[in-house]
Amino acid sequence: MQVSITQKDHWVNTPYGQVFARSWHPHNEEPAQNKAPIILFHDSLGCVELWRDFPTRLAKATRRCVVAYDRLGFGQSDPHPGDWSYHFIREEAQRYFPFVRSSLGIDCFIAFGHSVGGAMATNCAALFPEQCLALVTESAQAFVEERTVSGVRSAKEQFQKPGQIERLQKYHGDKAQWVLNAWTQTWLSPSYADWSIEKGLPTIQCPLLVIHGAEDEFGSTLHPQRFANLARKEVELLILSDCQHVPHREKTESVIDAVGRLL
Repeated sequence: MQVSITQKDHWVNTPYGQVFARSWHPHNEEPAQNKAPIILFHDSLGCVELWRDFPTRLAKATRRCVVAYDRLGFGQSDPHPGDWSYHFIREEAQRYFPFVRSSLGIDCFIAFGHSVGGAMATNCAALFPEQCLALVTESAQAFVEERTVSGVRSAKEQFQKPGQIERLQKYHGDKAQWVLNAWTQTWLSPSYADWSIEKGLPTIQCPLLVIHGAEDEFGSTLHPQRFANLARKEVELLILSDCQHVPHREKTESVIDAVGRLL
């Protein structure tokens, strides 16, 4: 059956600034509003626009509403309030995500996070164990590995070349340099070197899908194994061959099929 998608933009008011969100609603025989939506958490340089056509394809395949939002400081959202800390992953789940849920009327949800968004989605699953029905991590970092540091350092050098920062400005406007600095300065800081996903995190209570590219330039397969070890219930560990850091773009059908199995 052909599934059509309606796309809506939303503005979420928070005490820290306005957050931009977008939702994709499928139209089919079974009302999508009766199913928990899939919420997408973007990576360190990402935003709603950079998910490209993946949310549409995911909504069509799962027949569920898909929601993505720009974290404060990213995309169309307001600048970050300025109190960036090394606890930014947990703070996203504690401080900002609840306003998105409340504004959009979301009770139960499925959390899907890419890269650092995977760690944020994991924290949301832990913080809202009754409401998070399933968790998907994709290319998520579990600790600060030498490969992670090397990948960030290489990307930082790449962005020093002429015309490269303009690539970020296309999506983040005059916040682009802040976006780059927040990513590189955090992960390259010696003070952040002992961060890990496990610190202070309760066991994940919901089913878990862990996706990772075998050639991920920002993390070895030690990362997905550590995420898988967090699960108390069912877990699928999917290592994709011939795939780097963005499986939902490089291996779209494999990712969507895996999410279908999870749901």
